[in-house]
Amino acid sequence: MSRTKTGPVTHRRHKKVLEQAKGYFDRRSRTFKVARQAVDKANQYATRDRRARKRDFRALWIQRINAAARAFDPSLTYSRFINGLARAGIEVDRKVLADLAVHEPEAFNAIAGKARDALR
Repeated sequence: MSRTKTGPVTHRRHKKVLEQAKGYFDRRSRTFKVARQAVDKANQYATRDRRARKRDFRALWIQRINAAARAFDPSLTYSRFINGLARAGIEVDRKVLADLAVHEPEAFNAIAGKARDALR
């Protein structure tokens, strides 16, 4: 039986990592050992930040909703606004509410009016 050499397999593995490291600075894009470390760290950051992005966007939506609700009625805080929506039976998620607050203030004000009325 002939001897199996791992040259092509190793070359493919190295090529895959170096392709992912394309655009990195200096040895991080050219040397396999350093590139593998850089790609591994980049993947760790990507995994962490995919989760963090969800938190960041939710916080942004809440800030936008709060600002729009207070612009509609200064005594209408975010928590009271959400409570009013629940009492009014309006089921709209925060992403859509924030989009309405930014792009269609009249529609948001109509929803905020119903929420305020439900609190009374």
